[in-house]
Amino acid sequence: MITAEKLLSTKVFDMIITLCGKGGCGKSTTATLLAKEFVRQGKPVLVIDTDESNFGLHRQLGLELPKDFTQYFGGKQGIMEKVMGKPKFQHDFFDHKWKISDIPSEYLSEKDGVKLLAIGKIHEAGEGCACPMGIIARQFISNLTLDPNDVVITDTEAGIEHFGRGVETDVDVILMVIDPSYESLKLSAKVTELSENIHKPLYYVLNKVDASNESLMKEAVNDPSKIIAVIPSSNAIAMSGLRGDELGAEWNGITEMTNFLSENVR
Repeated sequence: MITAEKLLSTKVFDMIITLCGKGGCGKSTTATLLAKEFVRQGKPVLVIDTDESNFGLHRQLGLELPKDFTQYFGGKQGIMEKVMGKPKFQHDFFDHKWKISDIPSEYLSEKDGVKLLAIGKIHEAGEGCACPMGIIARQFISNLTLDPNDVVITDTEAGIEHFGRGVETDVDVILMVIDPSYESLKLSAKVTELSENIHKPLYYVLNKVDASNESLMKEAVNDPSKIIAVIPSSNAIAMSGLRGDELGAEWNGITEMTNFLSENVR
């Protein structure tokens, strides 16, 4: 018998997903669980780490942290030298469209169908702003051509600065991860506004939910109709994050989220 899950796994689609939210809301955890679930459904996945201060995503994926992709373009200093003095820091670092297969292997980590690309990290005090990372992230996504079934998941830094950098300009869908905090719930209104400004669909993922906060979170979020998944609070996930362990593949709320995206995006 052909099950609904089997039909989904054979459906041809491709998409670029970006995750955003306040610090500590669970963006990297959600990115990891999404990546593992899409792979379980037979989709090759590229995770793009655009958070210059996050050193935990690769551990959750069970991967080594790859070499900074900014080094391919001359490093932070080389990138800034090329954009300084130009209007709006405009310089084309990509002269043709790329596929995932075009990424040099030394800038990727890979395991069990998941590839990880890290745009760049802050390694030393006083090394300067993260603008070069934003420039490369935006242009890479803009010049990325997907093969059928490719799924790209972009994990952004905390807050909304990446909207100002234009990282979301060419993605297919934005997911905002919301944790049980006043700041996160109020930020949902601003993220909704920014997403509408660039005409990108936005959905909410409620994270760290339990019986004591679920109703309040659903009522307080900017637009409850945009909620597509509720991820329960999990001591196992919290302890994995604390130890820097790889996350397992299946958790409540993740399959319904991938199913929704598969049916409603692109």
